[in-house]
Amino acid sequence: MTITAPARDRSRRGPRIATALTYLSLIVASLVVLVPLLVVFLTSLKSYREISEGQGALSLPDDWLNFSNYATAFTDGHLLTAFGNTAFILLFSVTGTVIIGSMTAYAIDRFDFRFKRLVMALFLIATLVPGVTTQVATFQVVNSFGLFDTRWAPILLYMGTDIVSIYIFLQFIRGIPKSLDEAARLDGANSFTIYRKIIFPLLKPAIATVIIIKGITTYNDFYIPFLYMPSEELGTMSTALFRFKGPFGAHWENISAGAVLVIVPTLVMFLFLQRYIYNGFSQGATK
Repeated sequence: MTITAPARDRSRRGPRIATALTYLSLIVASLVVLVPLLVVFLTSLKSYREISEGQGALSLPDDWLNFSNYATAFTDGHLLTAFGNTAFILLFSVTGTVIIGSMTAYAIDRFDFRFKRLVMALFLIATLVPGVTTQVATFQVVNSFGLFDTRWAPILLYMGTDIVSIYIFLQFIRGIPKSLDEAARLDGANSFTIYRKIIFPLLKPAIATVIIIKGITTYNDFYIPFLYMPSEELGTMSTALFRFKGPFGAHWENISAGAVLVIVPTLVMFLFLQRYIYNGFSQGATK
């Protein structure tokens, strides 16, 4: 049976159309992500006169070396103080998340106890409940501890509400043979020693994934720092931009410069560590 030329052409045309649509969708998605960043960058290099004249969002600045907006955003926005507060919160919240998440996952996977399935079901329910619906009760608890308007309030909330890290660690621990635990117990090791010397060192890919995901999420979060740390000296990188709404409410060139300064650290981190993010999720999804 021979295939005619028109049928052969149609068979070839199908994959070509699918490939073209694939590339088209990728180009559109890239433009959706990159165009806003380009607009912010171009605006940060423009002067107040260029902004007030109503030039287009994608119009080029007159002076490509106009970095005065960055100096204004850095000094008047107190970005150095904000970066220090953000680094402090990141250090303790990420460290606590790694320790609590790995210990919880180890206990769930390696120990048999009553209501184990109920605990897992409660973890799942906790991920489905919108955080906004519990903010009144959460605020009252944090305020009763005397942590309102301190850097420990967001740290406590970040460490105690990250259920995703538990599932990431749980998938990795399930891939560690239990024979290693049994061999360690024959040598007299207790459960904590097994966790500290065997389980935790083998969780390096999962730890890297949790650190990156948790770090970027905490760095970009606006709601919790804005609600629980209203003082200006306790501002973070995300809330520092919001404070431009006062004297810089109409100066979009300064706001855009501050936005670029806030975006750069996370952008650099993601570009250098994106393979760890993808590998961590793909490895954690397989048992």
